[in-house]
Amino acid sequence: MLNVFRILARGAAARAGEDLFDRNALLILDQQIRETRAALERSRRALAVAIAGDRAEARRIDELEARARDLEARAIAALKGGREDLAGEAAEAIAELEAERDAVRAARARFSAEVARIRGAVADATRRQAELERGRRVAAATEAARRLGARTAPCEAATLREAEATLARLRTLHAEAADTEAALDEAAPGIGIAERLEREGFGPSTRPSGGAVLDRLRREAGLAQQPSA
Repeated sequence: MLNVFRILARGAAARAGEDLFDRNALLILDQQIRETRAALERSRRALAVAIAGDRAEARRIDELEARARDLEARAIAALKGGREDLAGEAAEAIAELEAERDAVRAARARFSAEVARIRGAVADATRRQAELERGRRVAAATEAARRLGARTAPCEAATLREAEATLARLRTLHAEAADTEAALDEAAPGIGIAERLEREGFGPSTRPSGGAVLDRLRREAGLAQQPSA
């Protein structure tokens, strides 16, 4: 039984972790994108430093070869001038320059291969980063649309479905009120049509008017209006 409880506890913890990840997936993705963007920027800077170093090595080779050529010219001149000793020293220096040049060339060949590999990796990472950020924009739009159509927590704002249900309820209430008023009108047959006929001037008026009251007052005062000649 204890083993079952342990399994259930691990399962509940795993489910809670998955639910937490699902609820915050977009936030997690944003942070991961920030971190991968920073790592990519560091890789680009490292590549730029490596390329700059390779160019510096190329200039170093050119300088060594230039110095070697200069010493060769001077050594030949010394030999022609009978200075075997100076020519010998120049030959030693030229040999050292050529050895250094060859070492730099070999190192640069290995370095160039590594730079090419890093350049390809950075290019691939750049492409994947761009695709990731495009996907993030689509995911954000999809998540916003999903939140419009479904509630994920009791305290979230109203959804379109809820608003539509409220509008339908209001329309039902309004229709019921209109039906009630119509039923009340129908409960007193003849009243509605009598009022309409009276307003149109058909039949005697059922409501006192100012003119009728004035005529009554004149009659009571003995001032009945004389007919005009």
